Amino acid sequence: MSLPETLRGTVRVPVPGRADARSPADTLRSLYPVLAACWKIPPGLTGLGRAEITTRFALRRDGSVIGAPRVTYATQDLDTRADRILTDATLAAIRRCTPARITPALGAAIAGRPIALRFIYQGPKGQGV
Repeated sequence: MSLPETLRGTVRVPVPGRADARSPADTLRSLYPVLAACWKIPPGLTGLGRAEITTRFALRRDGSVIGAPRVTYATQDLDTRADRILTDATLAAIRRCTPARITPALGAAIAGRPIALRFIYQGPKGQGV
């Protein structure tokens, strides 16, 4: 018996436009922006430039989250308060965007497999909030 391979994706946030469009995601490439579409710039992070945060979670066939997503990496140069705000905003985005709209075929392919989704925030034109 072997562990399932982790599905990895990277998304720049906030996602431009509406990534959670009308049709359900049918590929991993289309799934990651759908999962990140609910990420919003957290209030209270003045001067934040580039920040990265990675979450790990799994989805059921219907696109709902199995268990609680957790943060596995966050930019190291953040103070404790900024780290908490960024973590809370990212986990809240996953809660808001799930269950994700996915096709039955994609649901069958990813059900129960770990997903590591990295969110990259550049700040307005890379200059911070």
